[in-house]
Amino acid sequence: QVQLVESGGGLVQPGGSLRLSCAASRSIFSTAAMAWYRQAPGKQRELVATITTGGRTDYVDSVKGRFTISRDNAKNSVNLQMNSLKPEDTAVYYCNAKTNILVVWGQGTQVTVSS
Repeated sequence: QVQLVESGGGLVQPGGSLRLSCAASRSIFSTAAMAWYRQAPGKQRELVATITTGGRTDYVDSVKGRFTISRDNAKNSVNLQMNSLKPEDTAVYYCNAKTNILVVWGQGTQVTVSS
């Protein structure tokens, strides 16, 4: 069974940092483009960052310079380092894996930025 399991969410003050991790089944990770999405209350799900199998990255403008996506091929995992967090970053963050034939979502992890 193909699975994505996120971890690392929580409550942080504005200006703080969090690191999200997503562990993927080995069967999908090696051929999947990986991404992080987020969904704030009352808003549509938004693509935050992507990383290809070759390591090419892309970010939504609102997080450029603050967030970094990376993949650890030895651990079949993808990470999202989030720095200089703002209240508007508050959302449920979802890991996503996409291959030519499959799209898989994680269960989501809550990130709350508040003083």
